[in-house]
Amino acid sequence: MKNLQYLKDYVEKHHDNKMAWYLLGREYKRSGQEGKANYCFNRAGGVYEAFEQSKIPADMFRDYEEGLLRSARERALRSARIRKLLLSLALLLLVLLPAGASAPGRSTDAVTADGYGGGGTAAEETRPEEQAAQQGDAAADTAVKVLRFTARETGAAAVRRNIASMLGDLSADASAKTAVLGMQRDGKWLLWQGGLPVDYTVDQQKNGRSVIQSYNAALCGCKPDDAGTLKKSGAEWQQRQEQLASLWSALAAYKTAKGSYPESLEQLTGDFPGNWLSGTTPLMEKAFGSLKALAQNGEGGLAQGSAGSPDAPGSIPSTAEGGKEIPYLSGPLTIFVDKQKHRLAVASGGVILRSYEVGLGGGNTPVGDFIISIKVVNPNGHDNGEFGSRGMQLSDTNYAIHGTNEPDSIGKDESLGCIRMKREDIEELFNLVPKGTPVHIAEGGLLPDTEVVPLEPFKTKPASDQTNPHEEYHWLN
Repeated sequence: MKNLQYLKDYVEKHHDNKMAWYLLGREYKRSGQEGKANYCFNRAGGVYEAFEQSKIPADMFRDYEEGLLRSARERALRSARIRKLLLSLALLLLVLLPAGASAPGRSTDAVTADGYGGGGTAAEETRPEEQAAQQGDAAADTAVKVLRFTARETGAAAVRRNIASMLGDLSADASAKTAVLGMQRDGKWLLWQGGLPVDYTVDQQKNGRSVIQSYNAALCGCKPDDAGTLKKSGAEWQQRQEQLASLWSALAAYKTAKGSYPESLEQLTGDFPGNWLSGTTPLMEKAFGSLKALAQNGEGGLAQGSAGSPDAPGSIPSTAEGGKEIPYLSGPLTIFVDKQKHRLAVASGGVILRSYEVGLGGGNTPVGDFIISIKVVNPNGHDNGEFGSRGMQLSDTNYAIHGTNEPDSIGKDESLGCIRMKREDIEELFNLVPKGTPVHIAEGGLLPDTEVVPLEPFKTKPASDQTNPHEEYHWLN
């Protein structure tokens, strides 16, 4: 019965919360009060219809119900404390005021145990300060919201966990609405496919309400008007995050090699061999100062070399105070090679951003951990030699990740040990990962079979001369 009272108090303060009306109706129905239940279901409108017709999975709202009840209980406790405080003040006034005097606006003999005059109760009477707070909340809730994006694992169970964590986030910004992009899981990895679909939005408001809108037509049987706009904005957010991840990783690699962060972006984009980054974008140029400061402050784990976990529940949106962007892909980029699958992937934490098919050398391709020690354009002096248009050497070895003039060898074991890639793939990889990127090569059981491809290849504007005509490379092609 306590849940019933909490929900009654909640809907009295939030008349337009259809989900609360629906939950209250369920409580009445459980207690056998069919008439009151039907009244609440009528007030719930479309929420009742959608839920009862199974357009939305029942489990999806269990965490929401628990969060709403928790909010109602906390509000009831706050109200009780306020009533006790007012009662104490009233009694104090009775002691301090001269005989015959009364507190302004209230008769002293009308003060009840609840701290209200005239025998009123908290549910029946709203104090002026509460009215002002509610009006302020209403104004805030109707204001234009800042739209933020994040990405989480999709699927019914994962969505329930994610929504529960977001509803329980007491630090959530009520001036923003968060759109959640859904990533599919494949084994231990989440897949950052190009054009991730919008799974749902969470609109957390100052008055305690949380409005959740599903964009999964298979679950909600709905087609929100802004679905197309959100999908386009989500794709743009993904591209921005890839640019931030590339710069973020370059800062980490430079710090590991040099012992300090670069003074300027130009120190990351010099001529060979100082080409930590192959080039820049306007966003990378704009974000350099704020990301460097973020790294120096140790936020996001970059300064400690953390692998990050952007798929974890509670991941922050990618916009901080003042409009500065925080990399969602907070783990420095790492290259993984699965020899059995003939696959090379770029990952940040537990998220795979790209996955390419590659050519290898069977037992000639080494296993272990390396770093990208050299990045060179046209390693043969031209773009159609045996090493193709791009080459990235593995540590101080004769092995490299490079292009090839034998594209039919991709997916096979025909090299002398190097990792061969298609031209368009090696050129995108060259643009995406900085010098100093870790490379982990394993025999097998490392990567999923699924290709992970973008809507558009990752491109940067070359900032320097990245050729090295003074050296002839003898990698084990």
